[in-house]
Amino acid sequence: MRKYFLLLSAVSISLFMACNSNSNQSTDSAATDTTAKSADTSHANMDMSSSAEPLPEIPAGAKVYFKNLKNGQTVSSPVKVEMGTENIKVDSAGKVRQASGHHHLLIDAAAIEAGQVVPKDSTHLHFGNAQTHTEVPLQPGKHTLTLQFADGLHRSYGDKLSSTVTVTVK
Repeated sequence: MRKYFLLLSAVSISLFMACNSNSNQSTDSAATDTTAKSADTSHANMDMSSSAEPLPEIPAGAKVYFKNLKNGQTVSSPVKVEMGTENIKVDSAGKVRQASGHHHLLIDAAAIEAGQVVPKDSTHLHFGNAQTHTEVPLQPGKHTLTLQFADGLHRSYGDKLSSTVTVTVK
């Protein structure tokens, strides 16, 4: 009976380690994954309800921008998107940290009001592993891309930390 208990314990620990091994990946390796599929899965383990914790202040001069896309540009699919920041740190989701947050890419959607949680669906892509670039497959035609920065709980910083471009996919 004792051997059975020890074997069961060992198997349980092995399963626990295997199931949690992906949650401990470094943000450096996550940041190099450039596909839209690399969007984070942090929503699965987070309480997304309204937090009593206030939204962090936006540092003076902070902004987000598209490094490689210009308004009115014609692009090919998949669209390469490089996301930049100034005076605010790109950090992973999960904890609220002052002067930091992570990117969200909104496809054909407007900026999210400050304090509102950014939805997670096919048009609201999350990059909670501190990613700064991706590739997004888009159908031919005109598309609006909005870069929306949010805190560790995915609460939007609003218009002050968003940037929008319209591109035409050929």
